[in-house]
Amino acid sequence: MSEQTGLSSRRRDTATLALLASIAISLLMASSAPTPLYSVYQQEWSFGPLTTTVVFGVYAVAVLAALLVVGRVSDHVGRRPVLVVALLMQAGSMVALIDATGVGVLAGARVVQGLATGAALGSIGAALLDVDRARGTLLNSAAPAVGTALGALVAGLLVQFLPAPTTLVYAVLLTVFVLQLVGVAWMRESVERVPGGARAALRSLRPEVAVPRRLRGPVLTAAPVLLAVWALAGFYGSLSPAIVTTLAGHRSFVLGGLGLFVLAGSGALTTVLTRDLPARRVMALGGLALFAGVLLTQVAVGTGSLVGFFASTAVAGVGFGAGFQGGLRTVVPLARPHERAGVLSVLYVVSYSAFGFPAVAAGALLASGGALHTTSVEYAVAVAALAVLALLGLARQARSAAARSAAARPGTCAGTCPEAA
Repeated sequence: MSEQTGLSSRRRDTATLALLASIAISLLMASSAPTPLYSVYQQEWSFGPLTTTVVFGVYAVAVLAALLVVGRVSDHVGRRPVLVVALLMQAGSMVALIDATGVGVLAGARVVQGLATGAALGSIGAALLDVDRARGTLLNSAAPAVGTALGALVAGLLVQFLPAPTTLVYAVLLTVFVLQLVGVAWMRESVERVPGGARAALRSLRPEVAVPRRLRGPVLTAAPVLLAVWALAGFYGSLSPAIVTTLAGHRSFVLGGLGLFVLAGSGALTTVLTRDLPARRVMALGGLALFAGVLLTQVAVGTGSLVGFFASTAVAGVGFGAGFQGGLRTVVPLARPHERAGVLSVLYVVSYSAFGFPAVAAGALLASGGALHTTSVEYAVAVAALAVLALLGLARQARSAAARSAAARPGTCAGTCPEAA
């Protein structure tokens, strides 16, 4: 009987992990689904690149606001209530996008979408770790990349080959969110509510970016690479359709979403392949691949090579996947159960700061008369600089760890012993 009970429990845990991962994937799919549609909206509503990146940026700002305000709430009230509210909001944003008739409605729906995503991300990540720390850590790293990749590609395919291009993808996602609401209603709560949880939950609504003291060192180590990988994702989400259209010489919705798909898809594959390597080695791989990928991408753009652009994007995607996974694995396993949602929210605050604001700045440069290639180069330089900063930080951490190890060995003075008589 006990063996059957254990088997049933493992199956339930696996089903819960699958549900939580599917929610993370669909949330990120919804965030990247408009990418190939921006050119359609531009034609229908007559707006330029600055408006495109502002619509893109308000989503990231809304995610940040939700992470700062409600990112820690599920540590006090449980994961399920937060997920139910977030999925209801996300479903509402899909309805608004289906009926969107102008930029104002589009931007408003993206704000609601961002608030829902920000509220859910920390809760999903924490719940994955509650259920199974090993598998949960891997899914935390892979799910955002998978969702980002699929959203851009699926939207591009639907827009290119099926009718109702600006409504069908949102109708499909709306159906998915309703089904996931049913799944969350079935799901067992993964964390115990702490005494005084309601009062603590209200206190947690005060915007705060804070981590436990013992985790500050790992967070500072991970921050530069998280900034770099999500700045790169922001670049592809906002500007890669325009770059691909320029390189291809014609507009294709599938090609427009393919840049982000290749970046995030390569990242998701890298996450799986490097899951057993030490976290800092994975982060180092991420920094190196990011640096190489963004430089090769600019060479491809400068020479007008569409094939080279996608090939170098795949290299950059290795950096995206390895950098994000290495950053999370450096910090998340060290968090206690009632710290997990808060710590993950801080990491997502770092990530989405880089995801939204640089993209808006790039749109402003284009709107003020900057050339697409010049703006692309400037963005790439910023990402490469962040990658170098991350590598330098890792090297410094490695030297410090080696010095501590040498000092801890018996009979070793690390150069501080007095001369022997």
